[in-house]
Amino acid sequence: MHTHDLSAWQHDHHFGAGNAAAERSTRLVMWITAAMMVVEIGAGWWFNSMALLADGWHMSSHALAIGLSAFAYAAARRYARDPRFAFGTWKIEVLGGFASALLLLGVAALMVVGSLERLWSPVAIHYPEAISIAVLGLVVNLVCARLLGHSHDHHGHDHGHGHDHHGHDHAHGHDLNLRSAYLHVVADAATSVLAIAALLGGWFYGWSWLDPAMGIVGAVLVAVWAKGLLKETGKVLLDREMDHPVTAEIREGVETMLADSETRVADLHVWRVGRDAYACALTVVTHSATLTADQVRACFSMHEEIRHSTVEIQRCAE
Repeated sequence: MHTHDLSAWQHDHHFGAGNAAAERSTRLVMWITAAMMVVEIGAGWWFNSMALLADGWHMSSHALAIGLSAFAYAAARRYARDPRFAFGTWKIEVLGGFASALLLLGVAALMVVGSLERLWSPVAIHYPEAISIAVLGLVVNLVCARLLGHSHDHHGHDHGHGHDHHGHDHAHGHDLNLRSAYLHVVADAATSVLAIAALLGGWFYGWSWLDPAMGIVGAVLVAVWAKGLLKETGKVLLDREMDHPVTAEIREGVETMLADSETRVADLHVWRVGRDAYACALTVVTHSATLTADQVRACFSMHEEIRHSTVEIQRCAE
């Protein structure tokens, strides 16, 4: 029978070295981000830099979102063997990524509002001090991105083999929770770069409008990233997997290998239960009196990513 103990598989496969490293890195980045957030908000308020202040408030939401990612890892690990979760707890991590994307959109909106207010009511900016803080923030963001990027590489090495021999899109195996935390840090780095550019322009050329303008540009950039993350996590949470190549391959494999017995797939459902694992339920209609569920499963046994399958056989009269 081509099926596995999903709860044990989820725990053993997804809560090993890759997840442990990702959880540790995410927690460390959360504390680093929170400390830098306090520095940037205080400096932005003291030196009257909207770009720096926006970056600080932006970072505050990231500290919250990255903390949410760390919590998602902890919750998924804690309940990994809870039998009430029929297919394991992986979607807790995806839900964390989805919530982080929503926070990113909220931050983008706040950045736009704050920048527009500063465009209408400009104030004097202490450029040298503000620039030094922005540079410090950029360095911190790059360090955090490196920490999370290393964990992402570890994850990819551990779990990126699910579809190799089928030529499928490996993006389906990515850790969306880790990616959401990584996107928050990269968004912070991008807004830090924009803040530095705006402050330099204002300092050397007197373009005071550049400071809030860059805040708006940063907000648009963050919103675009958030939209992409919402789309990916939403697809997983809503089980929208019927457009995945493995779905067509299962149908084709069953109908091709069992063509002699005039068997066809009448109903097929495929959904993801892990980063590189799927479950499927299918109904076949056949004229064969001896066809078994194991024979049907053998038609797609080469797809190791199918961790659980339910087969119903409907027999037709001659």
